[in-house]
Amino acid sequence: MELNLSGQFFGEKSDEVALQNEVQKMIVIGGGPAGLSAALYGARAALEPLVFTGPDMGGQAASTTTIENYPGFPEGVGGAEISKLFHKQAERFGAKFMYDGVTAVDLSRRPFTVTTEDGLFQTETMILATGASPNHLHVPGEDRLMNNGVSYCATCDGWFFQDKHVVVVGGGDSAFEEGILLTHYASQVDIVHRRDAFRAGAILLNRAQKNEKIQFVYSSVVEEIIGEEKVEAVRLRNVKTGEKTVHPADGVFIFIGHTPNTQLFAGQVEMDSQGYVVVDKLMQTSVPGVFAAGEAADPHFRQVATSVGMGAGAAIQATRFLESQAIGD
Repeated sequence: MELNLSGQFFGEKSDEVALQNEVQKMIVIGGGPAGLSAALYGARAALEPLVFTGPDMGGQAASTTTIENYPGFPEGVGGAEISKLFHKQAERFGAKFMYDGVTAVDLSRRPFTVTTEDGLFQTETMILATGASPNHLHVPGEDRLMNNGVSYCATCDGWFFQDKHVVVVGGGDSAFEEGILLTHYASQVDIVHRRDAFRAGAILLNRAQKNEKIQFVYSSVVEEIIGEEKVEAVRLRNVKTGEKTVHPADGVFIFIGHTPNTQLFAGQVEMDSQGYVVVDKLMQTSVPGVFAAGEAADPHFRQVATSVGMGAGAAIQATRFLESQAIGD
């Protein structure tokens, strides 16, 4: 039996066996905003989608203390709370949720197959919504102070650092884009990079250099994030001299890249050089009947709102795909 967000059990083992014995119209892999949005739209189309969320319902969004930039919540909303609302709405219209981890997929022919820890399931369409994970520094204090001053998204959390002193870790375009954005809120933004030259494009670099709020710390790495209940400082080490210093900060924003959670699909759908699933404007992958949405296919925006839109689009197009197959038959 599987436990859902409201504390109710999904069903008896016989329910799971019954699902394995029939070909589903739609399977969604992923329980973040994209997957839950796809589940809702698939359910509204009477497809009774089967959604494999894994153990982390809500994805990255669920671990965010407050989401301030999702439309309809002027006072903000907790990440776990909005994930529960997404789940409840999709379930109301007939989506079926399982919390098994997916161990393999076979996209070589229809019906496609999904293998979990407990069995094998078949489906006519599939939506890949497994998200992406921000790369971590893996230093002391990082995990403990996540959402208490440590962040991986300036667009999401910058507002909380008005008139604060923040550190941005990274040297590429993302670090500079987010660092410049943070100057709209913070009183000072220090960009820390392990090399003595930045990898960001010339336009971004020039813009940052002209911004009076931005300071640069070269040839340095963060070795520890310091603070009891919230970030108070970072311990830096100069990679050339070995000198260690404590650098005061109210927040640490880490932009050293993301890793898409797409290893399951490697070699089966087209991916870009970073491992993101390649989709067209209709969320279609290189395999007919397989669609992708959210951060598994989005290296650019990585927002709850954009993931929700992609999930909706993927489910709508999957519905149209099924309709076209029925007509063709």
